[in-house]
Amino acid sequence: MANPGEVSKKGKKKTKANKKKWMEELSDEEEIVIPKTVEKVSNKRERGGKKDPKIENLKIDSDNDGNDKKENGNEEEVEEQYFGEIEETKPEPEVKTENLSRKEMRRLKRKNELLKNYPKESSDGQNGLDSQFSISQATQGKRANAALENQVDIKVDKFSIAAKGKDLFVNASLHITANRRYGLVGPNGHGKTTLLRHIALRKLSVPPNIDVLYCEQEVIADDTRAIDAVLKADSKWLSLKNQREDLLTIINSGTASDEKMALYNKLEEEWNIMKGDTAQSRASRILAGLGFTREMQQRPTKNFSGGWRMRVSLARALFLEPTLLLLDEPTNHLDLNAVIWLDNYLQTWKKTLLVVSHDQSFLDNVCTDIIHLDQCKLFYYRGNYEAFKRMLVQKRKEQMKDWEKQEKKLKELKAGGKTKKLAETKVKEALTRKQQKNKTMHQKQQQDEDDKPQELLQKPREYLVKFNFPDPPPLNPPILGLHDVSFGYPKQKKLFENINFGIDLDSRIAIVGPNGVGKSTFLKLLVGDLEPLTGEQRKNHRLRIGKYDQHSADQLRLDLSPVLYLKELFDLDYQDARKMLGKLGLASHAHTIPINDLSGGQKSRVALADLVCRKPDVLILDEPTNNLDIESIDALALAISSYKGGVIIVSHDERLIRETDCQLWVVEHQKIEQIDGDFDDYRKELLEQLGEQLAATPSAAAQSAI
Repeated sequence: MANPGEVSKKGKKKTKANKKKWMEELSDEEEIVIPKTVEKVSNKRERGGKKDPKIENLKIDSDNDGNDKKENGNEEEVEEQYFGEIEETKPEPEVKTENLSRKEMRRLKRKNELLKNYPKESSDGQNGLDSQFSISQATQGKRANAALENQVDIKVDKFSIAAKGKDLFVNASLHITANRRYGLVGPNGHGKTTLLRHIALRKLSVPPNIDVLYCEQEVIADDTRAIDAVLKADSKWLSLKNQREDLLTIINSGTASDEKMALYNKLEEEWNIMKGDTAQSRASRILAGLGFTREMQQRPTKNFSGGWRMRVSLARALFLEPTLLLLDEPTNHLDLNAVIWLDNYLQTWKKTLLVVSHDQSFLDNVCTDIIHLDQCKLFYYRGNYEAFKRMLVQKRKEQMKDWEKQEKKLKELKAGGKTKKLAETKVKEALTRKQQKNKTMHQKQQQDEDDKPQELLQKPREYLVKFNFPDPPPLNPPILGLHDVSFGYPKQKKLFENINFGIDLDSRIAIVGPNGVGKSTFLKLLVGDLEPLTGEQRKNHRLRIGKYDQHSADQLRLDLSPVLYLKELFDLDYQDARKMLGKLGLASHAHTIPINDLSGGQKSRVALADLVCRKPDVLILDEPTNNLDIESIDALALAISSYKGGVIIVSHDERLIRETDCQLWVVEHQKIEQIDGDFDDYRKELLEQLGEQLAATPSAAAQSAI
């Protein structure tokens, strides 16, 4: 096959016909395979193993300070561990533009502008995919390859991704329609984050005119103010702003030539078209919604924690408004107030969104479609998460019916004298005929030669998490409270001044308020982990408090396996220990390996088992959903609802608060007070304070798509 680089060396001009012929030769490749070699993420979009020098890859990512690995307990280590460093390679030669047509020049110019508009990939290569990944995708026909240039939708058929011999996707199809909002759901550790990264790096066939932004890392910690870090993300806006200011200085000095005046007028027209004057207020609005006060927006990013710098990174992504925005657990670093704002903001998002989240309310309110990752395939459902759940239940029933029918047929064949192998062959042939009958004519024409016969149906596996907290014995009220308590950390402003608070066994309380007002500190005062400056904590001497937070897993005996841990601390029988761990969603293979070797999500399940075994009278839960999947959060909500003890929750998960029927108490102005109204009232009041218009909940677009 002709190499375009060789043509250049010989001095031959590349005519349109030559280029077209070369592209057609590339499209005839049977399979696009990225070999298991470590390679630099290039600025060129790969096509058939060759690099098209005219099409630049819009790999977009937030700047980072070298800490590329986000603490996200939702994706298990079996997936996370495969991302590593990549080698430096020599830069690609510059594009020769003298022989390009006007149309090609315009396209190239647009690509360059889009590239300048986004943060560049970090030089340490931490965003790349390491050599443990292998990927293949189906052949792009000549017409499809040509049409790809102008497509606004993403359609990748029959792609496969494996990591260290583990199949994550097998002959899966990715279909993303422009201007829809997709929620990607599925079991932890099965490839959701992997898929987002492969899309962002354009390892799958993403049309070149779709700019992709994958928000996964904190902004760099330096002297840049938070508001400027957001504004500078749009380099086109920044460049135009600087040019206008420089020209205006010359004009005001009275030395501007006619050419300078003409250039200024042209720039002014561009500035007005892009609404450049509104950029500052738009960036400030986004930061305010994510919890930044006006004073915080002026602080340098180096003065913020990693969690707050993640918020700046998210603000940059929202400010840029890419064609396709990829978000991986965006609510993990947010408090409830920021989640409410983000939820409301994304309901009116006009472009394409693909989000991974364990927050069911967020998925219900924001998403118009759900993509379900199941058994290495992607399945598509119109509507929000609630609609998806209803359809999935029906689908599982039909799958079980088909499996039972298959098993009955196998038994009949064996009873008729057929061997097991022959009986299975007969059933496979019947399944293959049924599959062919259901295919459209187009699908039959596109069928690959290596299509395999239909395999036997597997029994549908239902992932269930179900547990409960033992009910406590009666206790005389009040059982726990704070009386005239004041508290503040040394050399800092007081967080609380003369607060009074108490609970009984029938209390159901959710504590809300923005980050930094002292919600977690309040819980520590309540359970006695902190001593107040004035006032006192009082509790029933028989009271057993069960506390669970993001640090609970760190308190476990990391050298023991989960089963041995429960046996040693709570004298549980071996089988009872395994049964409990299974109910909490911990996979059986993880029961007998050291806790230290478990992922964040798996450790959280062991910590929950520890909490259940302690038989508490009162549950104090500080962000309990951070490392749990949707099914586990559902199970936790059910367990709390049926529990007869007292419950206090700090959570950014709207559904957990609603499902447990909690009263809302807000921490603000050094006080804690009960809110007059329900969650919807709190949501409305918060958005009004931010000057936001309340969007429909759940989103009208999601409901209309059902």
